[in-house]
Amino acid sequence: MPVPGRGVWFVRMVLAVVASTVLLAACGGAPAPEDRTLTLYNAQHEGLGRLWVDEFTRQTGIPVQIRDGGDFELGNQIVAEGAASPADVFLTENSPAMSLVSGANLLAPADGATRGLVPPQYASTRGDWVGIAARTTVVVHNPALVPEDQLPDSILDFARPEWQGRVAFPPGGADFQAIVSAVNALNGDAATQQWLAGLKANGRIYQSNTATMQAVNRGEVPAGIIYHYYWYQDRAEAGANSANTELKFYTNGDAGGFLSVSGGAVLASSSHPAEAQQLLAFLAGVPGQEVLARSENLEYTVGAGVPANPALKPFSELRPPPVDLSTLNGPKVVGMMQQAGLL
Repeated sequence: MPVPGRGVWFVRMVLAVVASTVLLAACGGAPAPEDRTLTLYNAQHEGLGRLWVDEFTRQTGIPVQIRDGGDFELGNQIVAEGAASPADVFLTENSPAMSLVSGANLLAPADGATRGLVPPQYASTRGDWVGIAARTTVVVHNPALVPEDQLPDSILDFARPEWQGRVAFPPGGADFQAIVSAVNALNGDAATQQWLAGLKANGRIYQSNTATMQAVNRGEVPAGIIYHYYWYQDRAEAGANSANTELKFYTNGDAGGFLSVSGGAVLASSSHPAEAQQLLAFLAGVPGQEVLARSENLEYTVGAGVPANPALKPFSELRPPPVDLSTLNGPKVVGMMQQAGLL
């Protein structure tokens, strides 16, 4: 019987070592590499969320799994899941849904260094979430139907009888509901309920900010209440939905100039708190804010002193009204809108 050569013995030895290593790992003898994958509940725009995540993973090597949804869809889901939520980080388009989760005591304090990246008026007074982007309320109008000098000095004046059939808005979305929250914070319950009743009587309802802008562009209605970036996004493309329109910015402290802030937070129940805090710091810091400024999303930057996309009206010229974002009460406003017959 031939004796195996040295090469054959070497191959057999390698195979034996590999088999022993696999068996040892299967029996718990060798630790498996730690899975640092984060789960992100993302209520921001899907495209922007992926730009952020891709750059974060490129810079840190930390994978991120994204679950997309609406502000209150995901906010209510987190509240229902409680401490069992698989989410590590939560991002919103508007702050009321973040306040909902914060009020349920489900958010971890943001790291002090991260809080220092964002002006305090664009973050939670509880220190458990920070702003990562912002959008301002505007009135989109068709100058052929109503020039800017004939628009009201306050967004509340759209409730007056002379605006019957002449103002459009999308009450079903979290964006408009955040605007109503600001009206309520600045003017109180009675004025807000009166305004909502006036919009019900006067307004023309559309399904979204884009649909509202399109209606104004077509001349179906002279003016509409939206956020700025839908108009800027369309103008950056072919302008098919905005060519016949312009924007009015309320810079007089009126609720019509409300600046809605998108929030970012780490869940108190996160399985990877250090990595989750790292993602939040990225979003609010220079790298994440530069991703936002370069993107086609055309929202305003709010963190780390990074300037917004130069196509936008300068941030310093907005002069929004002072609103404590932590106090905006989404469920209360939804109830008021239901009472007015808008939902």
